[in-house]
Amino acid sequence: MSVAARLVGGIWLAALAVFGSFTYLQIAEERQRLFADLERRAVALGEGLKEAAEPALAGGSRPALERLLVRFGRPDQGLAVFDRFAALLAATPEIAPVVTQASPEVITALTTGGARRGLTRLGGRPAYVYSSAVQRDERTVGALLVVLDARPLAEAEWRLSRHNAIRFLILVFVLSAIALLILRISVVRPLADMARWAKALRRGGPAGPLELSDPKLFGPMAREVSILAKSFHRAQAAAEEEAALRLSGETLWTEQRLKQFVRLRLGGSPLFVVSNREPLSHVWKDGRIHAERPASGLVTAMEPVMRACGGVWVAQGSGDADRETSDEAGRLGLPPDDPRYTLRRVWLTKEEETGYYYGFANEGLWPLCHLVHTRPQFRPEDWAHYTAVNEKFAAAILEEIADVDAPLVLIQDYHFALLPALIKRQRPDARVAIFWHIPWPNAEAFGICPWQQELLLGMLGADLVGFHTQYYCNNFLETAERAIEARVEWEQFAVTRGRRTTLVKPFPISVAPDFVANPPRVSREDLLRGLGISCEFLGIGVERLDYTKGLPERIRAIGRFLERSPEYQERLVFVQLAAPSRSSIARYQEIDAEVDAAVRDVNTRFATRKWRPVLYLKRHHDHSEIWPFYRHADFCMVTSLHDGMNLVAKEFVSVREGGGALILSQFTGASSELRDALLVNPYDLDGVAEAIRRAVEMPGEEQRARMGRMRETVREYNIYRWAGLLLGELSRIPEESAGLLAASTPGGEPH
Repeated sequence: MSVAARLVGGIWLAALAVFGSFTYLQIAEERQRLFADLERRAVALGEGLKEAAEPALAGGSRPALERLLVRFGRPDQGLAVFDRFAALLAATPEIAPVVTQASPEVITALTTGGARRGLTRLGGRPAYVYSSAVQRDERTVGALLVVLDARPLAEAEWRLSRHNAIRFLILVFVLSAIALLILRISVVRPLADMARWAKALRRGGPAGPLELSDPKLFGPMAREVSILAKSFHRAQAAAEEEAALRLSGETLWTEQRLKQFVRLRLGGSPLFVVSNREPLSHVWKDGRIHAERPASGLVTAMEPVMRACGGVWVAQGSGDADRETSDEAGRLGLPPDDPRYTLRRVWLTKEEETGYYYGFANEGLWPLCHLVHTRPQFRPEDWAHYTAVNEKFAAAILEEIADVDAPLVLIQDYHFALLPALIKRQRPDARVAIFWHIPWPNAEAFGICPWQQELLLGMLGADLVGFHTQYYCNNFLETAERAIEARVEWEQFAVTRGRRTTLVKPFPISVAPDFVANPPRVSREDLLRGLGISCEFLGIGVERLDYTKGLPERIRAIGRFLERSPEYQERLVFVQLAAPSRSSIARYQEIDAEVDAAVRDVNTRFATRKWRPVLYLKRHHDHSEIWPFYRHADFCMVTSLHDGMNLVAKEFVSVREGGGALILSQFTGASSELRDALLVNPYDLDGVAEAIRRAVEMPGEEQRARMGRMRETVREYNIYRWAGLLLGELSRIPEESAGLLAASTPGGEPH
């Protein structure tokens, strides 16, 4: 065989091996990407529809199910609903002929109460199916089936194979022609030069250009080889980075892991957080300045995130000694003994605080979103203060991000609905998220607010709007669809106005695994002795004094339990820790009096000379003070009438080592995650009383099993994971997309 034939044959074999490998990897990557896309679509659609389908399924309303499926059905996606006996109730026309009987995925989902997904064939066509059980009150009432057309997988494989085959043929023919030409003239010296260069590169030398003594023939190939070497160097660096990023899917989220994640994703850029409540306030007591950590679930959640990420936290300076402990700009480093981030305090006048915070935010938006039978108050003067304070905070955050390229801004809660649009108007390159920590009501309820359009337009200035649950996301999207001129993309869970798109996603918030860094070493005996009580069973409740928390209902349920189970009198004590809150608002004064009356009534009816059933401690308690109660209580009661998440439930679970029981309202966001809690309707006093009896009589083995599963959930889905997912989602928004917001006012149209 001639040298030319060997060279050409070698070129063909080498090109075939390289192209075959790359084609295989490319097809595998594309298939994985398309499969993951199908999975995301199916899961997002299925989970989004479950809550909407649950009432109709439980009530057996076929017309409602059919209307729901028609709304979301498409030619490339079919939907079906089965009852708990695997009988078909409704299906979209695209798949109705082939799902007359329940598939194995549906039967498995109904049997296990979980979800099944994967590729199969329906009607002779490849399909991706996702089946999930629909549950109500811990009982499976049916199953939802999502069917997506999987033919694009095979089409993508054929397309890539064809294109790469054409590229392969072109490449080998070109290389063969060049090789033959070079061989006819001279190959010895250029090949020697190439050998020396390759040897140096193999030994770790720089991927510089290949210089030949006679570049006329091998010059183009030399340049291509040089470029290829640089590409391999870049690929190696990318592989190293990918290996580091792979941490995001393999290990438990910790403070250190979040730090690494932020460093890799944000490149060392600081995080900017805005909230009304500051993480630490300073107050005068007895002629001295004391530091106080407020009773706030938001602070509990965000403070460990800021410790891990660093950056600037902009908040209202609410303590009467805050000015004395800050610099001229209102800044100070926190924590005081080991500063990891900067607190920037914003000063409000008494009139601004009254109108913005106590007025519009907490007499308007708070009762509006919680739906607990307290009439919202909407006054024009409060709205004016709310607008002015949002503008004041916008000026503060814009000052902090002035020298930062493409900053990441995370806005917290309902106090700052106008802030995203105000920031984006001045800094369109900023990537902005707002997380709404409280529920979002249905569109009809939110329509009560006279300024609903202004609030929605302000929030939609953000690149990302986050809620605790998918249900609240759905309510928000429906509100936007009805109230403003915008296109709601239900499949992507996004709102588009002009060229501006805002993602709307659920991020269930949680607590840090070690939310108390150095817990006090207090035994149960010491705790009871310090309280001046003695009991066999200890119950605990920890709340702000708020009408949404169901405190009167909780205390009355204790009384109902003692009525129905008199054998536990003088054996059980329930301790309620309640931090006063918003005491200048009339409704909070009323709930304060109502709780006092409920406690007095129960203690009057059941107390003896040596025992009283309810110990009511109405003052602020630090987490270090609360921790022993969590640790030593036999049960914890969370009876919120309506709650976005409720972190007390997760705090209680996180510190338990053995058993114990959690009595949890079904109207909290936490109830969707902590399924091993004793779920109750707080309005049902008999039901809550029965839950208390189950809690104190539950066998130790069952207690440990339930608490172990809940503890693992809280441990895995902790605050660092919440922050990582939220920041990861926000960081994936390209800067050019984040900058599409045209100048607009919170109540106006984009230009």
